[in-house]
Amino acid sequence: MTPHNDAIGQGQEQAAATSAADVADALRRQIQDGYLPPGEWLREARICSEFSVGRSLARTALRSLADDGLVNIEENRGAYVAATTIQEVFDLYEVRAALYGAAARFACARADARFMAETLRMIDVMLAASENGGTPEELIRQSEAIFSRLSSVSSPDAQRMIDSVRRKTRWHYSYVGLAESTGPFEHWLVVRAGLAARDGAMASEGARNILYFMQNEAMRLMIASGHGLQPAPDVRPRARRKSA
Repeated sequence: MTPHNDAIGQGQEQAAATSAADVADALRRQIQDGYLPPGEWLREARICSEFSVGRSLARTALRSLADDGLVNIEENRGAYVAATTIQEVFDLYEVRAALYGAAARFACARADARFMAETLRMIDVMLAASENGGTPEELIRQSEAIFSRLSSVSSPDAQRMIDSVRRKTRWHYSYVGLAESTGPFEHWLVVRAGLAARDGAMASEGARNILYFMQNEAMRLMIASGHGLQPAPDVRPRARRKSA
């Protein structure tokens, strides 16, 4: 292969990877927001039609979602949205609490004055939105944008861990929990005070308590609805279920 053709091939591979990532991100958001419920089949034909991509890209996107535990792939049958258990959701929030607490602590120690001033402004905007009827989806996304900003001063490893738990999170539990409660905004006030004072322990504690609050709400909702208390639905054909 000539250098020119090699460069073209590399460019095509990069474009394909980007396109597959875009499809995976779009499907991930539909799962996280609850639009694709557990047991829903993700047919390749539908993905190809919806996103105007080929089957190879659709399969790559589905494998990415499977790596995050959001879908199950069955050989010769396809992929479907994975169910999640209370234990899995509980553990995920526990890990998020630890990582977000660390991000707040790191920001207190490493962020410069301009960075901190903008972060405090973002928190103020979110708190104002919470008082003025902001939707749960809007408030959750604002809070995640703030935590993304805080984590940006962390090490690359810490940032990758935070990104990993975000990819696995089912946000619709947080949406409903926030809609049915007063929200964790008193803990956000603690985070703000800690950041403003460069008190890493205070900011970290407030950040962890935000996630513990949402963890309790998610547990309450799952128990009330019976979700996560039973095995995932068996979507295999009847003949295969009998043979098993």
